[in-house]
Amino acid sequence: MQLLAFVLIYPFLWVVSILPHRLFYGLSDIACFFIYRVFGYRRKVVQENLNLVFPDKSADEIHHIEKEFYKHLCDMFLEMVKTMNLSKEAVAKKYHLVNPEVLLEIEKERSIIILCAHYANWEWNVSINNYVNSKGYAVYQKINNSYFDNFIRKTRARWNTTLITQGQTAKTVIHNFRNNVRATYGMVSDQSPQAHRAHYWTDFMGITVPIFNGGEALARKTGLATVFLKVSKAKRGHYKAEFTPIAINSKETEEHEITDKFLRLTEEQIREKPEYYLWTHKRWKHRGKKPAAFADVS
Repeated sequence: MQLLAFVLIYPFLWVVSILPHRLFYGLSDIACFFIYRVFGYRRKVVQENLNLVFPDKSADEIHHIEKEFYKHLCDMFLEMVKTMNLSKEAVAKKYHLVNPEVLLEIEKERSIIILCAHYANWEWNVSINNYVNSKGYAVYQKINNSYFDNFIRKTRARWNTTLITQGQTAKTVIHNFRNNVRATYGMVSDQSPQAHRAHYWTDFMGITVPIFNGGEALARKTGLATVFLKVSKAKRGHYKAEFTPIAINSKETEEHEITDKFLRLTEEQIREKPEYYLWTHKRWKHRGKKPAAFADVS
């Protein structure tokens, strides 16, 4: 069944990936009409999230952010498809690194963990590995269809990236550290962990929620550098990425220091252009559920 689904869907995705710019984003506009207007995909979640984190914004302002978000969501989904046939040269024109020298200088001394959020186009973040000299890894969510999963792995390998699951991350980082393998790891770190497994609760966009801090834990254990990746949308189909060092030697930081800096930088990014954040994600679903053990944390 998985093979049949791959055989039937793959040709359509391939055709979409090679459409010229005008047709490609015209298709995105059509998809947006159905996803937003007709089916109302997760509109209730989006509206709840926006009203929750922006209590001072008017109804018109919230509605404007909502509409612009769905336009961007459809663009980004199709841009993920476009990755199928996007060369290193092509992605370099669409995804511009403002200051790659930050990574190049740090990697001379140590490995790096890049922390980013579900913002702008995080799918093309893996192209960063085209510019670094160390081995590149990206943490991803494994696809249930093994044929699509294998295809995605091979596609990302064209951009010098090895995909690893969250379960493989700690083992990979520690193995490379012990064997002196210089590497660059990319992690999307604003996801919502299961409340009962959370080790840290604090404010994110003004609401107390459980926080994923696996990146910090690995960095502090191995002394890796941690860097924040800020991606902004320059225009439709074009992005620019900028690196901000959080800690050069993470062993020298206090507990939660890296995570807190990451959260503040992410909040700043969201407030600048909120329409490019992933509002369909139930990021604040555990609010108000902080266990008594964390009563003094925030």
